[in-house]
Amino acid sequence: MAERVGVRELRQNLSRWLRRVEDGETFEVTERGTPVALLSPLPPQDDTLARLVAQGRIARVGRGNLADLGPPPPAPAGAKPLSEVLDELREDRF
Repeated sequence: MAERVGVRELRQNLSRWLRRVEDGETFEVTERGTPVALLSPLPPQDDTLARLVAQGRIARVGRGNLADLGPPPPAPAGAKPLSEVLDELREDRF
């Protein structure tokens, strides 16, 4: 069972408690003796994006303006207008 810490104690010594969480500990936060929250470390982040950049499979680009992309490519000949496709998708939901 996780160690308990009261809200007042947590508020008064937040830095100390957060250091312990960073070290991997988990705490049950209580208010007037009643458990109200669980304070625990975040799960490890999946760094897929960084790995793909390092492998050269993708490249990060700076933030730009959507207008910099230019106009969208023309629709293939005979393709339905997007508004029709969206209407069909919406009909399927109801």
